[in-house]
Amino acid sequence: MSVLTRDEAQTRAQLIDVHRYTVALDLTTGDETFESRAAIQFTARAAGDTFVELKPALLRSVTLDGQPLDPHTLDQNRLALTGLTEGEHELRVDATMRYSRTGEGMHRFTDPTDGETYVYTQMFLEDIQRVFAVFDQPDLKAVFALSLTAPEGWTVLGNGIATDEGDGHWSIAPTPPISTYLVAVAAGPWHSVRTEHAGLPFGIHCRRSLAPHLDADADEILTITRACYDRYHEKFEEPYPFDSYDQAFVPEFNAGAMENPGLVTFRDEFVYRSAVTDTERQTRAMVIAHEMAHMWFGDLVTLTWWDDIWLNESFAEYMGYQTLTEATRHTDTWVAFGIDRKSWGYDADQRPSTHPVAPDPDAVPDTASAMLNFDGISYAKGASALRQLVAWLGEKDFLAGINTHFARHKFGNATLADFIDSLAASTDRDVHKWAEKWLRTSGVDTLTPTVGNGSEAGWTLDVTQHGNRPHRIAVGAYDRDLVDPGQLTPRDRFEIDIPQQDGPTVRPGRRPDLVVLNDGDLTYAKVRLDDRSWATALDSLSAIPDPLTRAVVWNAARDMVRDGELAPTAYLDAARTHLPRESDLAVVQGVLAFAATQITDRYLGPDDRPAALATLTSICRALIRRTEDGNAPGLRLTAVRHFISAATQPDGIQDWLNSDSVPGGPELDPELRWRILYRLAVLGAVDDDAIAAELTRDPSATGQEGAARCRAALPDGDAKAAAWDRMFRTDDLSNYLFTATAQGFWQPEQADLVRRYVPRFYTDAVELADRRGPAIAECAGRYAFPIHAADEESLRLGEECLSAADLLPALRRKLVDQLDDLRRALRVREG
Repeated sequence: MSVLTRDEAQTRAQLIDVHRYTVALDLTTGDETFESRAAIQFTARAAGDTFVELKPALLRSVTLDGQPLDPHTLDQNRLALTGLTEGEHELRVDATMRYSRTGEGMHRFTDPTDGETYVYTQMFLEDIQRVFAVFDQPDLKAVFALSLTAPEGWTVLGNGIATDEGDGHWSIAPTPPISTYLVAVAAGPWHSVRTEHAGLPFGIHCRRSLAPHLDADADEILTITRACYDRYHEKFEEPYPFDSYDQAFVPEFNAGAMENPGLVTFRDEFVYRSAVTDTERQTRAMVIAHEMAHMWFGDLVTLTWWDDIWLNESFAEYMGYQTLTEATRHTDTWVAFGIDRKSWGYDADQRPSTHPVAPDPDAVPDTASAMLNFDGISYAKGASALRQLVAWLGEKDFLAGINTHFARHKFGNATLADFIDSLAASTDRDVHKWAEKWLRTSGVDTLTPTVGNGSEAGWTLDVTQHGNRPHRIAVGAYDRDLVDPGQLTPRDRFEIDIPQQDGPTVRPGRRPDLVVLNDGDLTYAKVRLDDRSWATALDSLSAIPDPLTRAVVWNAARDMVRDGELAPTAYLDAARTHLPRESDLAVVQGVLAFAATQITDRYLGPDDRPAALATLTSICRALIRRTEDGNAPGLRLTAVRHFISAATQPDGIQDWLNSDSVPGGPELDPELRWRILYRLAVLGAVDDDAIAAELTRDPSATGQEGAARCRAALPDGDAKAAAWDRMFRTDDLSNYLFTATAQGFWQPEQADLVRRYVPRFYTDAVELADRRGPAIAECAGRYAFPIHAADEESLRLGEECLSAADLLPALRRKLVDQLDDLRRALRVREG
């Protein structure tokens, strides 16, 4: 399919102005296709030629101003409109479109629990072309008026209030002017919980089979929604710009959520069937807050071209965490951001594929390249940059600039230059210079302290900066407690600017035992500890009073491992010492995740892996013992999960499965049962009959994925061959079932068994991507990559693939990143 270039978009935007789409969709014509009719009213500012996009199964008819056009002139996804005259025009397109099973366009899903079928759209970035004909670029905003014909018993949801007209016919209230990628519909026998807030209808929706679980959390979800809505109206002068606010939890969703105006779609894993930690509930709440922020930044004011995607995502990411902290019970959200989300940005920013938060427009020449920038830089680094901007600018001036931006560009489009101009109008500071340093450059600065011993004048701090961004950071100074040397007492917290303009900073008294740069985590930089501070941290990390400071120190240790400055085993030793005493759940989860997925599975060789797994199980046992009183269920659940995943012998976890409970709790819910069965499959302690029996017990969509994951994990040649064929030889797996199968396939314990599949990946993944497109290509590059094979031969095969093959951009980007991570793993092992 042809991709849209930036030059083509600019040319089309100069030629035409689109006013209104009137669209009729018929969802009653079968399981494979649906009918689509679109009427587009637009104006040509001058005589000229242009094109409209669509990806039909069958293009039935096209008329322009009542005159038929030849459907056979459709070239890939473009239908030429030649000889346009200046003035008003109407284009009518009648087509048959295909349902998707990859989360692109109109996705169709049948629930294995009860046989009910659901459809929903995901139009981003250019998948609206799979649903109806469109001038598909973000700066051609228009009014969208949709009607749908749906099977009896279905409910239809859309960007505006949907009205049941009877006999399966539904109409959706016309939208204000919005971008094409933001149009949304969802249809099926939804279970709904509806309410009203601030004079608007609010609703939350899910599959019927998930109804009890949504009902159990409905008050929590709606409380978060109302609190965020109210807080945004305190921050923003522009009122919420749409007529309703629905949140639909939909199956097999590729992203976390999508900010469709008036109809936010979420992956329905956020409707919890099994026990979750409070940190996971906080994550769901953050996503709710993030998507609602988009109603203003992204929907009301939209990027002009995809080089400014960060304007959408960085703003929503920052606002999501900050508003949750201000308006809800989740007051420590920045700890989770620091220990988990921020590392996503750090990692992405150190790969060859790194890019500025706001790339040069020429670096995003088309829609295919735009898709590659939805990464940790556009989200986590961008949000970190905005947090640093607020610290430097002050929240009052920041919000004044934001409100100026909304007033200037509401229901329109804007660029980085527009955004910076709006901020500059509200402050005397040089925001343009700040933007050049922070938004137009790539890479991570590193800040290293040199701490001088106290003298009569006091102790000194000199910070060496590798990088050139300006930073305003807090520095924390801590002393060992005189009564209990294992405890740390805060002595001082002060702010400094980096680079230091007047030489080392001098503070009164003797030098502290621990000096922490970026205390409070207000900037985006890797930090190091001086030798004495690191020795203190090794002794007393869990005794640092503030969990956000502990997160900063753990991140410093993580970065030192990745940069070859700290042995992976030393990180594990620190975790064994301090996690059993750690009180913050986000910190425990973040440290265990890095210890398990990176250190144990990648950075340590096969000979060292058993000892690492033993360390992980030891940590988890200590946490399980510590939580026997029932006062920390989230901590206990985290420990149980990681204990299962690190088990090297089947007996203990098999006993848990047989008794349907962990001694002392928790009882096993579906998630824990599938987790145990998966580990037993890896260890060769179950067979396909046991997996089938569990699937009979839990035939849900999640159960189907669990069974696929377990079957692919069996240490059996036939099971591996069958799993490989399902992924790469047949094209009937949905995006979620493909992912589950890929997750199960590669196991470090089975390296010899799957060795012959490593070279096959580099040929089969290329062919798969060409057949099935970007969504499955991204899944293959992320989940089906032989991540365990950290050796020179795998690196050679990957580099050959990159140099020889004409790869789909989505797959190429994933391989570039995976191979760089592989090089890093090899360097860490050699160190």
